[in-house]
Amino acid sequence: MGEPAYDVAVVGAGAAGLMTAITAARAGARTLLIDRRQRIGAKILISGGTRCNLTNRTVSVADYQSSGSRAFIKHVLSAFNEQQAVSFFKSLGVPVVLEPSGKYFPSTHSGRTVLEALLRAAEEAGVELVTGVVVDAVRGMDGAFVVEGKDDVTGERGAFRAGRVALATGGLSYPQTGSDGTGYRIAAALGHTLVETTPSLTPLVTSDAGFRSLSGIALPVAMTLWVGGRQTTTVSGSFLFTHVGFSGPAALDISRHWLRTPKSQHPELTASFLPEQAPEGAREMMAAARAEYSQRTVKRWLAERLPERLAEVLLDKASAPSSTVWAQVTAAQREALVRWLFFAPLSVTGSLGYAKAEVTAGGVPLAEVHHRTMESRLVPGLYFVGEILDVDGRIGGFNFQWAWSTGVVAGRAMAAQRLRVT
Repeated sequence: MGEPAYDVAVVGAGAAGLMTAITAARAGARTLLIDRRQRIGAKILISGGTRCNLTNRTVSVADYQSSGSRAFIKHVLSAFNEQQAVSFFKSLGVPVVLEPSGKYFPSTHSGRTVLEALLRAAEEAGVELVTGVVVDAVRGMDGAFVVEGKDDVTGERGAFRAGRVALATGGLSYPQTGSDGTGYRIAAALGHTLVETTPSLTPLVTSDAGFRSLSGIALPVAMTLWVGGRQTTTVSGSFLFTHVGFSGPAALDISRHWLRTPKSQHPELTASFLPEQAPEGAREMMAAARAEYSQRTVKRWLAERLPERLAEVLLDKASAPSSTVWAQVTAAQREALVRWLFFAPLSVTGSLGYAKAEVTAGGVPLAEVHHRTMESRLVPGLYFVGEILDVDGRIGGFNFQWAWSTGVVAGRAMAAQRLRVT
């Protein structure tokens, strides 16, 4: 077949794939970028409520989960950090704003601004973009690779030859954007193992009718995962009641931990609705209220601290009617109220799964990838970037940062080791 037509082929034109292709092409590699969709970048457009949370003010290893090496993640993040990401987007003509939460957004608050800037950068770098091709196989041949696929409309098969190949196919989250696990199947066919995948950053479902009745109420909470009666993970942040369960940053962040705990270990989630206070302090305030305001309702006291509808539900769960005044509250009711305020069992029965997950946990294990290059340890010339790897970040721009960092590391390495076309 002769020399490869391309030095680099990148499969998947999402955030990680675009960054990989831009980096490789800018370094002089003849680069092909392939995507199954005619219109690419769907996840960029919908992320952050369409506002596109590019990265975070402070990014560290602690913001990520993996069954692999923490040193691997640290090395990749340091190779292209959050400030370099901000500078990169500014260089593309994308002004950014830093919100008090530490999240960076484009000043337009539109993912389209980001996608269009990346597409311009790819075109200016000389990246050849092919869309509407579903890649289903990658084969090594004569020291290079053949990337095989079919036209998404006609079904006609075709192939591309490249010296290096990067899989940037994402995971299984938001399947309507094209994420269907193809990259995992290709990696497995080439000899890689896979860490079992689960949804991550996905809304939770509850069987508690009282909590479901609070749909639309948002407040800060601290959520705790209990396994075998032992506290394993606590996450604090904004929390949203929905008509099926719980969402908001706190629920999304802890969903990963609940979903990846074997159900045989009976994982349970609780919430503290007064995260800035302690149970003992609440007991003291209740005692003071009972002594000073004996004829005031407990509901009035609670409603000064929590949304009124939530106060009513918690009183009902504590078996204290809304009309109950402090003088009528029994010791058992006070303790029940403390429990529901600080250790409320959320009765989580499941999640909305990959359909609403922002990222996939699990994937290609880090032990099978070189941390300095993102190249496979099993298949020389094959690279992995972004969500396909067994790394997932918490909410706040961390998964985009992982995409930018892995893309830059892989793009540089692929260009440096490219097979030149003569």
